[in-house]
Amino acid sequence: MSHSIEIVNAKFPCGPFRAAIFDFDGTLSLIRRGWQDVMIPMMVEILQEVGSNESEESLTQLVTEFVTRLTGRQTIYQMIELAEQVVQRGGTPLDPLDYKQEYHRRLWAGVEQRIATIRNGKVAAETMTILGSQHLIEQLVQSGLTLYLASGTDIDYVRDELELLELHSHFGERVYGALDDYKKFSKAMLIHQIIRDTGVTGSQLIGFGDGYVEIEEIKRVGGLAIGVASDEYDRQGVDEWKRDRLIQAGADIIVPNYQQHEELLSTIGVML
Repeated sequence: MSHSIEIVNAKFPCGPFRAAIFDFDGTLSLIRRGWQDVMIPMMVEILQEVGSNESEESLTQLVTEFVTRLTGRQTIYQMIELAEQVVQRGGTPLDPLDYKQEYHRRLWAGVEQRIATIRNGKVAAETMTILGSQHLIEQLVQSGLTLYLASGTDIDYVRDELELLELHSHFGERVYGALDDYKKFSKAMLIHQIIRDTGVTGSQLIGFGDGYVEIEEIKRVGGLAIGVASDEYDRQGVDEWKRDRLIQAGADIIVPNYQQHEELLSTIGVML
């Protein structure tokens, strides 16, 4: 067993599997890496402006906790929580959608630059993906699994960036992301839709993700949850902070990336 494949739950579900659901940012894509370093300081800044006497350190700790807990859900939910924190401190919040737009404005500076370097050929698309993503996807499809992608990022961005990274062909129309009417989409809703529409049972699903939400939801229906504790900058090794949280969320297996994709698929009983 490779040191890069960590079995957390020795009794993990082992199929036969018929479908796999991927999160996007941090699970396949690195285009938005570092988004927490934009969102968390922005929220701390907003809470400081309310005028509470809390230290920057304590506010950072508070914000980091709820941002982490809500990672994987649509971005708007983190902004709804921010608005509630403003109210708790006696402030008058903006509409959560306004906070989301300001966050996107700040994030886009870095994202736009990365997209431009891929489009103009200065950087290969593969370098902006989790190592081994393309090979893993191809082998899952060759093994007969249907692939779905579900992201908390706005759907239009997800489709564009998935295509830019040359990962789109195996997902087809089965790409889902945040909507303006945010109550019409969630990862839980998608999982139940797959089960309802295709006849796939929960235990026939594999979920890949680097956040709480997708891990919790795939476990809720009895599927196999593979936590991707990706180091989004070095692309090698395990991010211990992510690993700890993915295990708390119920991940059956932890991987840093998909370099050992053949060994991983053999371990979980997906025959090539």
